Amino acid sequence: MPGDVARVGALVFVASIVQVSILNSMSFLGGTPDLLLVTLVALALLRGAVFGAVAGFFAGLIVDTATLQTLGLTSLLLTLAGYWIGRYGETTGRDRAHAPLVSVAVVTVLFAAGSLAIRFVLGEPSPARIVFDALPATVVGNLIFAVPVYALCERLLRRARRPEVAGEVRLLG
Repeated sequence: MPGDVARVGALVFVASIVQVSILNSMSFLGGTPDLLLVTLVALALLRGAVFGAVAGFFAGLIVDTATLQTLGLTSLLLTLAGYWIGRYGETTGRDRAHAPLVSVAVVTVLFAAGSLAIRFVLGEPSPARIVFDALPATVVGNLIFAVPVYALCERLLRRARRPEVAGEVRLLG
């Protein structure tokens, strides 16, 4: 378990720095791929809701401090994303091949909508038209990252057998 925490921390830190320093300035068909969000989805699917929420909080804190944005905004969104994707991974078959792709697509859309909603509530300028025009390209960019990032995270966090979690639903078949 301590080894997992160190590996997850290093992975989140590297993904945060790459996102802030390289990917935020790139454009892919009009959208910006979010490596950090994809990494968080992979970690949450592999390790569950608690790991996902904690990793999301610290990833958001790194991004907020590095970009000098409203402190806590990205942390809140990534904490919620990590928790709910972790719950999805715990309650459904995380070993299913489509789980990372579905999770990345859904969380990308919800992250954009949540960001707009919170910015609206805070009174910050956030043009919804620009965000939703770039959303399809962002989803495609994130889906391109999804499979290799999930495979990398799975390899780094490989464990012999995951212990059963109280209250976890196991699907048969």
